[in-house]
Amino acid sequence: MKLKANSIIGFIGLGVMGKSMARNLVKEGYKVIAYTRTKEKAQDILDEGVAWIETPEAITEKADIIITMVGYPSDVEQIYLGENGIVHTAKSGSFFIDMTTSTPTLAKKIYNEAKKKGIYSVDAPVSGGDIGAREGKLSIMVGGDEEVFDALQPIFQVLGSNIVYQGSAGAGQHTKMCNQIAIASNMLGVCEAVVYAEKAGLDPTTVLKSISSGAAGSWSLSNLAPRIIGGDFSPGFYIKHFIKDMKIALDEAEQMGMITPGLSLAKSIYEQLAEQGEENSGTQALYKYWK
Repeated sequence: MKLKANSIIGFIGLGVMGKSMARNLVKEGYKVIAYTRTKEKAQDILDEGVAWIETPEAITEKADIIITMVGYPSDVEQIYLGENGIVHTAKSGSFFIDMTTSTPTLAKKIYNEAKKKGIYSVDAPVSGGDIGAREGKLSIMVGGDEEVFDALQPIFQVLGSNIVYQGSAGAGQHTKMCNQIAIASNMLGVCEAVVYAEKAGLDPTTVLKSISSGAAGSWSLSNLAPRIIGGDFSPGFYIKHFIKDMKIALDEAEQMGMITPGLSLAKSIYEQLAEQGEENSGTQALYKYWK
């Protein structure tokens, strides 16, 4: 199985992550057509060569590969399986790549419905935030048929640097839940460490020089703690979307009979921040809970 030469990529969702991902595909020479809810917010990338399409279903008329990077599972379901969903309008032989963090159950449903139409579908959520998207260094975790994963390698390699096949449909989303569970408790530790350093009268930046490369090291500590120290709470990843992810993980864990006290605590604190108006801040705004 191989991608068609000169494949056209349809990209649905040009938010914080999607815009950088689409831009990298254009830089690599791919023809990209796109749809996002608010055209004005995407004007910069349209000026760089991405063609605007009025609706998701219209994208399927031209695109051979369709990538979605939207907000919520409800958005994913509407785009793929709604009345005018792309499962119903895409050409046989098309490829679907849903890179939204969504539910494993929905990923399996899309896979099954797509397969009936001769369409290849994978769930391929990512990790790495706005930095990883911009630099093309995302971690991409993929569920679906392995031969489809292999065929899509040229696309994945433009977007990420750690690309791993995890198993059948839904496995990518399950892996992303593992990622989010690990981040949830880690962000508590990162924020508490910064606050502790401040209260102890230390220079948090100097503290990071010691702890970020030792046993405490993590992506969040290296990339988000400096933002906290600098007072930068802009979103690499929205709090509102992280709450969504934590809810998915909690639901999946409950179905498996698993308790997740760290995840539950992190979710409750993030929800308090969202209620205080921080839902559109980056996840590093968890620091404000202590302030």
